[in-house]
Amino acid sequence: MDTPVETLSFEDALKELEAIVHRLETGDETLDKSIGLYERGDKLRARCAERLDQAQARIEAIRLDADGRPAGTRPFVAG
Repeated sequence: MDTPVETLSFEDALKELEAIVHRLETGDETLDKSIGLYERGDKLRARCAERLDQAQARIEAIRLDADGRPAGTRPFVAG
């Protein structure tokens, strides 16, 4: 949980987010701990959304021919 969110893969961020959600759902954490978990979870959620957006942009970079079939790709440029 000390790993910077920005360096996590989608899969690792999602696993940690699921663990945080489970911990929060149990209601066993103190208020301060719950707030910290929520803040970390929000960062993880944003990281997952960012990674999904990047994946979608790469998929959309596939060029289609006149019949709508994939005809190649163009380089994905992250903005």
